[in-house]
Amino acid sequence: MRNHLSAAGILLLAGVSAAAAQDVIIQPEQDTVIREYAKKKPMASISLLGVELNVGTALPETVELYEVPDVQYRYVIVDGRTVLVDPSTRKIVKVYD
Repeated sequence: MRNHLSAAGILLLAGVSAAAAQDVIIQPEQDTVIREYAKKKPMASISLLGVELNVGTALPETVELYEVPDVQYRYVIVDGRTVLVDPSTRKIVKVYD
């Protein structure tokens, strides 16, 4: 019984973490700054085999993240798409088309 409760607790915590990652709200002003900055400062696009570009997915430590001035998040270009990442967790917070 104890193992069953532990597994349930772990699943609950994982669900809470995933929900928290999806609740990131980017203000429209910040969104515009991020989009324009990524266009002005284009970086080489990388491919990440086996990594799905979904909100909450953590990017590997080997992926270099680039700063956007006055924004807490970083970005990287993956398969031609701008991906916004929380640098403290390396989790994707938004994927731009």
